[in-house]
Amino acid sequence: MNCGQALEQARLILTDSGIDEPFLEGEILLRHTLDVDRATLFASLNEELTPVQVALFLQLVERRRLGEPSAYITGSREFFGLDFKVDRRVLIPRPETELVVEKAIDLYRRNKYDTMADIGTGSGCIAISLARHLAGVHVYALDISSDALEIAAQNSLLHHVQDKITFIHGDLLEPLPGPVDIMIANLPYVKKTEMNLKSEPELALDGGVEGLDKINNLCRQAPGKIIPGGRLLLEIGQGQAEAVKAIIHNTFPDGVIDIYKDLSGIDRVVSVRLTG
Repeated sequence: MNCGQALEQARLILTDSGIDEPFLEGEILLRHTLDVDRATLFASLNEELTPVQVALFLQLVERRRLGEPSAYITGSREFFGLDFKVDRRVLIPRPETELVVEKAIDLYRRNKYDTMADIGTGSGCIAISLARHLAGVHVYALDISSDALEIAAQNSLLHHVQDKITFIHGDLLEPLPGPVDIMIANLPYVKKTEMNLKSEPELALDGGVEGLDKINNLCRQAPGKIIPGGRLLLEIGQGQAEAVKAIIHNTFPDGVIDIYKDLSGIDRVVSVRLTG
């Protein structure tokens, strides 16, 4: 079996199992099996695999067929142009979350903010992406899960930004030492009835009955944790924009709110500018 045949076999298996983007999933697993980049793989489609490589690859395909995410199988996921270590202790970074990083970077460049806080940091993908792209910023990365903070700290070492990030264990804003210029939060916003817990941790997904419990609690704690004139950036789920705007108005009645859509046209990021 050569590389091209292996990809086609994976595509057929994963298609029959209802896996989205089966060819891409097979490519990710074959690249992991061979430890090569995308260009090298597609330049080697006619090269024969060893029996050991075939066996390993088909084992990985079977794990994916049974529903295990490819990021957990390979132990990594790309986010904002960087590779992040992930496992079952953390949520897998999503492409749509890159929007909140883009907005934070834009705010920094226009306002020269010094401090940021990433609430519910998980794998650290937001905090580390900001630390890598912004020379003069220090990021506080908070999470209630000590397991998640362990993964995030490892990722900060991988990307050489450990000196620019302070990792803090605790629930939402309680352990934050002082007010920051920008607060970013990608909190659990999945409705309890819509959760699929076969793979990812419940703690990183469960937003309560309406998916808004954590966002509501954060907004209640936010006064005094963001400087006057600072910003709050929230990632939200589909259909939650109006409810989140109402929550924010209760806490910051004079806050200036903007809503940004992701590439699918879904309201994804709520930005709040605090007056004063």
